[in-house]
Amino acid sequence: MKTTRLIQSLVVAGLLFTQVAGANDAQQDTSGKDISLIESFSILPAIQSIKVSPNGKKLVMQRATSKDGDYIIEVHDTAKLGQNPVRLGADKMRVSGVSWLNDDKILVVFRQLLEDSGKKYWVSKFAITDADGKGNWLVPLKKQGNVGFSIIDILPDQKDEVLVEVDINDNWIPDVVKLNINTGRESLVMRGNDKITGGFVADKDGDVRIATGWNRADQSIDTFVREKGSEEWKKIYSNSGENRETFDIQGISNEDPNKLYVIANKGEDKTGVYLFDVKTQTYSDRLFGLKTVDTNNVIFDKQGNVRGFSYNSKHPEYYITEPEYQAVYEGVKQAFPDSFVSLSSTSDDYNTIVLMTQSGTDPGTYYLLKDKKSIIKIGERMPFLDKSKLAESKYISYDARDGRKIRAYLTVPEGKGPFPSIVLPHGGPWVRDVITFDEWAQLLVSHGYAVIQPNYRGSTGYGLEHWKAGDKNWGLNMQDDLDDAAQYMIDKGITSKDKVAMFGWSYGGYAAFAASMRENNMYQCTVAGAGVSDLSRINATLNDNPLLSRLQRPTIKGVSPVEQVEKVNVPILVIHGDIDGRVPIEHSNAFVSELKKHNKPHKYVVLEDADHFMNTLFYGHKQKFYSELIDWLDNTCGLK
Repeated sequence: MKTTRLIQSLVVAGLLFTQVAGANDAQQDTSGKDISLIESFSILPAIQSIKVSPNGKKLVMQRATSKDGDYIIEVHDTAKLGQNPVRLGADKMRVSGVSWLNDDKILVVFRQLLEDSGKKYWVSKFAITDADGKGNWLVPLKKQGNVGFSIIDILPDQKDEVLVEVDINDNWIPDVVKLNINTGRESLVMRGNDKITGGFVADKDGDVRIATGWNRADQSIDTFVREKGSEEWKKIYSNSGENRETFDIQGISNEDPNKLYVIANKGEDKTGVYLFDVKTQTYSDRLFGLKTVDTNNVIFDKQGNVRGFSYNSKHPEYYITEPEYQAVYEGVKQAFPDSFVSLSSTSDDYNTIVLMTQSGTDPGTYYLLKDKKSIIKIGERMPFLDKSKLAESKYISYDARDGRKIRAYLTVPEGKGPFPSIVLPHGGPWVRDVITFDEWAQLLVSHGYAVIQPNYRGSTGYGLEHWKAGDKNWGLNMQDDLDDAAQYMIDKGITSKDKVAMFGWSYGGYAAFAASMRENNMYQCTVAGAGVSDLSRINATLNDNPLLSRLQRPTIKGVSPVEQVEKVNVPILVIHGDIDGRVPIEHSNAFVSELKKHNKPHKYVVLEDADHFMNTLFYGHKQKFYSELIDWLDNTCGLK
């Protein structure tokens, strides 16, 4: 039977759904007691990082053992999911990721809080162990101390070795090393240098063919390639902050090893997919592209064959070109018509697939599709949430005051408006929101707030012009786009003019700082989380990423909030982690110091041992953060 017909017939019949034993009941903790709404959002996911082995026989996942996560690793037999798994873990090991290196070995990523000269910081470490739980833990590259490494290629034809990028000789320039995953033995493949400083990519034979480097003379990021069998590196592209056209190598052609699949603008506003010939340095015609949004990725199968392309509209979307892969994807979409479905992990033969569904009322549910004929529910990421309090997000657009179309996500609670409302700008700003389930928006909606999340000018994904329109407009036109989102909600009757606040994190925190001092202010209060307050300090927040530190810095101009605190005219809640490595807490300290000096109404909440990103916040951080946020909006801000 053809795959399409098989899948469709099973969808009609209900797909033979089963569920793994031990799934948690919603709205209860592990002891069976009812939990509060804020607490339910604060508990770390019950399960995550579910991956199937290359041969499809095993499944590895992280399972929480407490509200704070404290994850252990479980390895399940995919033919016997209901039976007791192999459990792996170690004291003081905060597991943050897990993946397969081959059919028998798994790579575990864990975090550790270190302190040096009174300064605390989180670092990632790595360990390798046997999936059957019978082997020892191998910690590779020990002599590199706290220097991390990343996997370049797992080398499918060399089951005992992987290629890694690591600074092997302690000179702050990454090198390429082949690592034996059984013994930890390492052998140098190539050294980085002043010209080539990382971004290594290998072809299907394990030959390193692609690299990048920072060009100090031209203030640009250079991309280098070498032809198959050659030792000579050729510079094929140079990207500067002024130009910023995309040139993103996605993979190497199986048909011709000297042709690369690239996502590029090539003179167009929106990115598309091309084949780039390394020898002639010429492009093919555009293979795929849209007029409305940028292309995200080329989709490859495990053998490196192109199977389609992806882009972001309301949700991530896939244009599949391979018939059997398309049949599988369309089949699972029909099985879950009200959810976004992703194929989050597959076996090499695609007969064993981990699916994850998400929607506004589903924070993530994992399923296992076996042999294209049965779907087994593995479990939910956040089973404690009361789904009756959640809401679906609509993808809307509104016109900014200068006529620019702004796309946004609007999430409105059940009931009749007008509702108290929050403008929630994303961080970055060189990213865009893609909402399937948003924890912060749903936290607010569950407490009766309507939420709008604009992809304001300066956001990526909508073409080069929309991206560059944010240059040198921090607190200016970018801020107008956010105010216009609030006005849209007022005009539509979703909210009233005396019931609007702004809450944001990172760049969103910057926007909340700037919003607190707007003339004719339309907000009753703001909440600035981990925000940039001082544009003169921002260099230190960008140094870990050349694209940001070198290319974004010239575009960051506009309002520097810390210099204008005397203009603050609404109450502001400031929240910051005390060991934030991306936006140092000095940004909030300085702003709060000025608030005190000018006697402005505010509250300052410091999260102890908290870093910048949401996946580094633990239960205690989130419980404090969310409690302060809701109390501030409900009471001090007076939105209710």
